[in-house]
Amino acid sequence: MGSPVTLAIDIGGTGLKADALDADGHMLVDRVRTPTEYPCPPDALISALRLLVAPLPAFDRVSAGFPGVVRKGLVLSAPHFVTVDGPGSHIDPELVKAWDHFDLAGVLERAWQRPTRVLNDADLQGLDVVAGRGVELVVTLGTGVGTAIFEDGRLGPHLELAHHPFRKGESYNEQLGAAARKRIGNKRWNRRLGKAINTLRSLTLFDHLYLGGGNAAHAHLAFPDDVTVVDANAGILGGLKLWTTETGGPVH
Repeated sequence: MGSPVTLAIDIGGTGLKADALDADGHMLVDRVRTPTEYPCPPDALISALRLLVAPLPAFDRVSAGFPGVVRKGLVLSAPHFVTVDGPGSHIDPELVKAWDHFDLAGVLERAWQRPTRVLNDADLQGLDVVAGRGVELVVTLGTGVGTAIFEDGRLGPHLELAHHPFRKGESYNEQLGAAARKRIGNKRWNRRLGKAINTLRSLTLFDHLYLGGGNAAHAHLAFPDDVTVVDANAGILGGLKLWTTETGGPVH
């Protein structure tokens, strides 16, 4: 048998992305993408992912990054997908119930008949970018804000820092999410980003910070040497590491 092909999926509040990776992490074809449609209960997300993946090459295993708290393949929080019309809109109690402890890994595994692992999307991105030295913080700037923290290459417990108050009574999500950037413009958004980095530095005393996600492309600050903007495809490429590192073991 040849080396396994990994289907890597990046589930986002704005878009769903996927590609097939070879054993060296190379994309076998161009990445596919489709907008995330709302409302998005679990069955709608699964259907959208099956359509998205259909044109890709055959694969042997599946990795997926999800924007919420995921433990042992179960979704414990899905802040984007419990809304009726996307992030920032009204929360539907029925969607909250539908997503609570939803076995995303198990359902995807049955859908494709392939072994499947699911992790928080920022955690998954971090698997691709961290160097494995000291305390490394990963911050994804997308529809919302994601965070992951590593120590000597080992993923720490997932904390939803994006929901913690940041400034003026608002969270990191509210101050730095995509909606905020569009509303206030890049200049003010970058000033907020600089303040957020300083706050996170004081909170975690990170040795290195990695900025990823689609909105990292709009970050135009003079970053110090311990801050790096990473490739937008890291959320996909981390899918291979979920199978090849200790972090990707059965605990997830």
